[in-house]
This record gives sequence, structure tokens and C-alpha cells, in this order.
Amino acid sequence: MLALDAPGLAGLIDHTLLRADATAAEVRRLCEEASAHRFKAVCVNPVHIGLVAEILAGGDVAPCSVVGFPLGAVPPEDKAVEAAGAVRRGAAEIDMVIALGALKDGDRAAVRADIAAVRAACRGRILKVIIETCLLDEAQKRLACTLAVEAGADFVKTSTGFSTGGATVADVALMRATVGDAVGVKASGGVRSLEAARALIAAGANRLGTSSGVALVTAGVAGGSY
Repeated sequence: MLALDAPGLAGLIDHTLLRADATAAEVRRLCEEASAHRFKAVCVNPVHIGLVAEILAGGDVAPCSVVGFPLGAVPPEDKAVEAAGAVRRGAAEIDMVIALGALKDGDRAAVRADIAAVRAACRGRILKVIIETCLLDEAQKRLACTLAVEAGADFVKTSTGFSTGGATVADVALMRATVGDAVGVKASGGVRSLEAARALIAAGANRLGTSSGVALVTAGVAGGSY
């Protein structure tokens, strides 16, 4: 069972800001909060990853960039270029969105190749694969997780937070059962309360993507519930 005291929870959080209108000042504040609370990573759009890497340099918080976000409807070679650019600007982690249409077509080779292209472009960095669970049935979720593992992903991730739903306990449990213990599971989208975070971790998540990280780690302290 993962530790759920404030430091333990903080170490699972990707502090996230993916709004299209995010400003440099907001990104700086995000990094300051992440450093102060010792979050695991700061997750931003590619346009901000250079600034994040610069601010976080020398610390323990990882700069993370999304790729093919939020739709995943980008050719594999273009996702690879985007990932390589993010790595060049300092990204230590990449969160990519899979080719959802190809997955729904049952085109295993295309989905595997899509993930593998990004994997090759960010070799040596953490790769998380967003499968957008709210758009998939159970069989498709299992298939997406299986193909992600086959293509070399380090994590499978529930959601972008920009579609019709976010992380659920049931989806996290299904993903954990599919990938086993060797691959991480990141729950993201709608993780706004300490209760939700605890439930997702209990179901098998070992990373949380949220813009509410500060509220989560301070809520338990304030309420004496850790």
C-alpha cells in the first residue's frame, strides 16, 4: 500500500496546467508550488516545457510535456517530432495521447506503431500513454493498455481531462489488472478531492495528474486525516 501521508501523496502528483490560455506567470507559479510541495512532476503543453525545465533545473521535480494533446489525431511521425522537441527543451517525461480512431478500428499495428514512434523519440525518458478511457469500452481499454506495454510505455494514463470524462476507480482497477505491477498507472481528469485521490490510489494508481495538487496535500493536513 502506497503511503498516504502528505509527503507520500505529494510524491505521486503531476502538478498540471494544460489550459490553452495558460500564461508564463501561471506556469512559474505552478513550478514554485511543485517545488515547495515536492510533487513528482510539472505537466504542461510543449510551448511551456522549456520554461518549466529552466525553473526546475537542479531540483527533484520532473518537467513533463504532453504530446499529440488532447486528441491524439496526429500522424506518428509528427508526434515523434513533437516528443523529440520537448526532450530537446528539457522534458524528462512525456504524456502522449494514442491514436484513438485506430484503436477503435482494431488496428493493433497502427496503435503500436504510434506509441513506438514516440517511445523511440524520448528514449531514456518516462513515457506515459493516455488512452482516454471515457471514449472506450472495456475491451478497448484492455487492448490499449496491452499495446502500450508492448510498445515500451512506462505508464498507462486514464484521461486528458479534455474529453467527456476523467479518471474512475473502475478504470484504474481495470488498467492495473491489465498491465500488472511492472508498468505504472496514472489517474488524471477530475482528481479534485483527497477522497478521490485515496480511492484511485487504492485501485492501483501510482501517479495522479491534477491541477488541484496543493489543495489535496494541504486538505489532509488541515483536517488531520492523514
